[in-house]
Amino acid sequence: MIPRGFDRSEYEVRMARAQGEMTARQLDAVVVTTPPNWRYFAGFATQFWESPTRPWFLVLPREGEPIAVIPTIGEPGIARTWVADIRTWPAPRAEDDGVSLMAQVLGDLPRKFGRIGWEMGRESIIRMPIADFDRIRAACSGIEFADASPLIWRLRMVKSPAEVAKIERACQIGSAAYAALPGQLSIGMDEHEVARLFRAELTRQGADAIPFMAVTSGAGGYDQIIVGPVDRTMADGDVLFIDLGCTFDGYFCDFDRNFAIGRIDDETRRVQDIVWRATEAGIAAARPGATPADLAAAMVSVMSDAGATGGNVGRLGHGLGLQLTEPPSNMPGEAVVLEPGMVMTIEPGMDYGNGKMLVHEENVVITEDGCRLLTTRAPREMWQVG
Repeated sequence: MIPRGFDRSEYEVRMARAQGEMTARQLDAVVVTTPPNWRYFAGFATQFWESPTRPWFLVLPREGEPIAVIPTIGEPGIARTWVADIRTWPAPRAEDDGVSLMAQVLGDLPRKFGRIGWEMGRESIIRMPIADFDRIRAACSGIEFADASPLIWRLRMVKSPAEVAKIERACQIGSAAYAALPGQLSIGMDEHEVARLFRAELTRQGADAIPFMAVTSGAGGYDQIIVGPVDRTMADGDVLFIDLGCTFDGYFCDFDRNFAIGRIDDETRRVQDIVWRATEAGIAAARPGATPADLAAAMVSVMSDAGATGGNVGRLGHGLGLQLTEPPSNMPGEAVVLEPGMVMTIEPGMDYGNGKMLVHEENVVITEDGCRLLTTRAPREMWQVG
């Protein structure tokens, strides 16, 4: 059994690492506003994120304990976390939704560098009205608002063993659900029926949530991998594609599987084998000291030798954790050095005429001497339906 939540020591380590990075990057504090970063630094998880009415602020000072600056409604929930310093205002209050309180908190912080970091950069957002952000910045005279996303991603890209265990559990749930699916499918089902069956199986296997599931199908392949399901009935010769992002205790898996509906043609079988071998090459290349660009090159080499000319996805995998997709990206020019504890998806895809494509995906964790599969490896030949 994988325990839910983390010991207080896990958050204390994260905070200490963040404070060390703040000193190195000359920041007096970092402010986070988004659900994944609240969960990472405070352990706060709530379905209330679905409501965009109220902003939520977590201030991580360079010295001292974190400060929650939150709507009053959230105080009991935050009190269950390790965060002890809680400041509230009676939100929603459009005329001043935390603006004056945040300006006061930031103005009272010990100031050495005169710079405070926010989620302003790569794969980051600030979860509040931009007009209110500008009002807070104007009220904090003498303080520069800087980009803290390099600091945040530096911390989050390398997972602790406890984080890896949660990701692996999500991968196990997804792998078991995929393996059970072929016996439940039949020619003549539509994509919505497939999605309903798969959701039910994932729930039986223990998924907490299924924020992402793309289901698509087509004759001999498919033309996209991010939309679906639709009202399309599967016929003999189709390929069914499912891409899954389910969670366990907030941590994602992200991997896909292809299913042969009836008898697929020889060209589809050929491409299936090419992409399967490209996945093997990506797994073999995933090791400490390599870069995501190296992983991409290993996969592209296999597909290029077989005549592939590229595709529209833009990358061949990415980081994984509290979000379905995280930095870094497996693509040319991505020079982040892989370290033990990083979790990556290996995701080659190949276009092969008439708008058709096949994509494979597995999840791995970088280890001291290579990588370890977190997913159950897809069979070399597609699972057969009918």
